[in-house]
Amino acid sequence: MSSTTQRAPGPNHRAVELGVAAVTIAFALLVIGGSYRVGIKWDADGPGAGFFPFYVGVLILGAGIFNFVQAWTAADGAIFAEWGQLRQVSLVVVPTAIYVAVLPFTGIYLASALLIAFFMKWLGRYGWALVAPVAVGVPVITFLIFEKWFLVPLPKGPIESLFGY
Repeated sequence: MSSTTQRAPGPNHRAVELGVAAVTIAFALLVIGGSYRVGIKWDADGPGAGFFPFYVGVLILGAGIFNFVQAWTAADGAIFAEWGQLRQVSLVVVPTAIYVAVLPFTGIYLASALLIAFFMKWLGRYGWALVAPVAVGVPVITFLIFEKWFLVPLPKGPIESLFGY
């Protein structure tokens, strides 16, 4: 008799729903707290800065509590996704989150070039002969369209300062 351990096929639907509802509730409490701190009263000249965000936060809180109770009472033990599927999703989510985190420091153009190159090379398995021109070309075209044509400045980093932008 062998004692092989079976790996769980993935997180169950109920646990994921409870987790998302908890994050939603935490976000709502953050919005409500911040709104209360800046003022939720109706002043002589109109609503305070936190008036509308406060009530939006209350609506989000209500939705989060509703979802939490609904998930808690559900008897659904179905699998949300298999671990392999979640790994595939993380191959996109993690690099994108890193992109968002470094964007304020590198500027949108360098960060975008690196993200495009990473995705094309790592996930797409394209050769450098295609990766390099696309990874450089897309940010250059974006720069020309937004900065030159529409005159809309986008976040810049140290590379742009070398060129005087």
